[in-house]
Amino acid sequence: MSPLAVGLMSGTSLDGVDAALVEIGGPDSVSLRAFRSTPYSDEQRSAIRAALAGGTARELALLHADLGAWFAAAALEVLELAGVAAGELSFVASHGQTVWHEPGRATMQLGDPATIAERTGVRVVSDFRSRDVAAGGQGAPLVPLADAMLFGAPRRGRALLNLGGMANVTWVPRRGDTDGVIAFDTGPGVAVLDAVTRLVDPAAAFDQGGERAARGAADDGLIEELLADPYFAAPPPKSTGREAFGDAYAADLVSRMRQRRAGALGDDCVATALELTVRSVAAGIERWLPADGERDLLVSGGGARNATLVASLQAALEAWSVRLFEEEFFDGDAKEAVAFAYLGWRATQGLTSNVPSATGARGPRVLGSITPA
Repeated sequence: MSPLAVGLMSGTSLDGVDAALVEIGGPDSVSLRAFRSTPYSDEQRSAIRAALAGGTARELALLHADLGAWFAAAALEVLELAGVAAGELSFVASHGQTVWHEPGRATMQLGDPATIAERTGVRVVSDFRSRDVAAGGQGAPLVPLADAMLFGAPRRGRALLNLGGMANVTWVPRRGDTDGVIAFDTGPGVAVLDAVTRLVDPAAAFDQGGERAARGAADDGLIEELLADPYFAAPPPKSTGREAFGDAYAADLVSRMRQRRAGALGDDCVATALELTVRSVAAGIERWLPADGERDLLVSGGGARNATLVASLQAALEAWSVRLFEEEFFDGDAKEAVAFAYLGWRATQGLTSNVPSATGARGPRVLGSITPA
């Protein structure tokens, strides 16, 4: 019988906890049985943001325990949704909540696996990024192995773009083939866009459907200045996070926008943030991915629900067929939770999970630490 697992993901967008119940058929086969996304409350999100801004040791320790409890609750909720008992699970795979990511040097994800194991009664695979960093890698992106084994096209190339807080893209020559995989973070996904939206309207958590951006007028000159950041021109392997493209970056964008354009509206600021994401993603794809063959791009993540963002991306990538991940597979919001369930299974089997060409690690490594039930 194929093992069942729950994959848990809380990304840099800080939307909430994604929980996917996954049946794993082997190294090239998974099936999504159920999916549930539990949004963070305003209080929970504020606690995470406070830690990101520089939490004390006590605050980080308490958040570590709290996140473990929140993740455990999310796992139990998706099991209840599916009518599956926790005892039927082989493991829970928890990515954790990133609170610090310094590529090539250190990475930290909170969400106590012992708390998850204690509350669910199931063994937990966690801390996926640290071993890659210890092996000289960036610790990200880690989804490319799942992209290559599970979501590539059977007989041709395909790119997969995740628009989370940060945006990352994977090029897969063909499904099941990790040779020739190219993967990297292109830069901001929705983290800057969401932060700018909150700055111009504190009552709005994000730009629903891209309505504000559609009404605004982007400042092309400012976007060009922002795209001069060395990160965008750097070759892969590379990864980034909120340390570079977070709340402080968003505040600077709004400040510069208003200095350049007297009377700039909030919607103009949001439109500028959206176009920064679009142009940095498009530039990364056009510069670093193969220019020949099929140009098939599947988009997932929270940004895929922003119609203005997706339409602008299609316009910027005229030579590509830009489609939503769910048109080919399942709900794109579940993709990363499914991917980490798959990486968790590989850890339990002693199989390597990083793609050195994507992370820069010295070689393949088994990723993840196991906490017994």
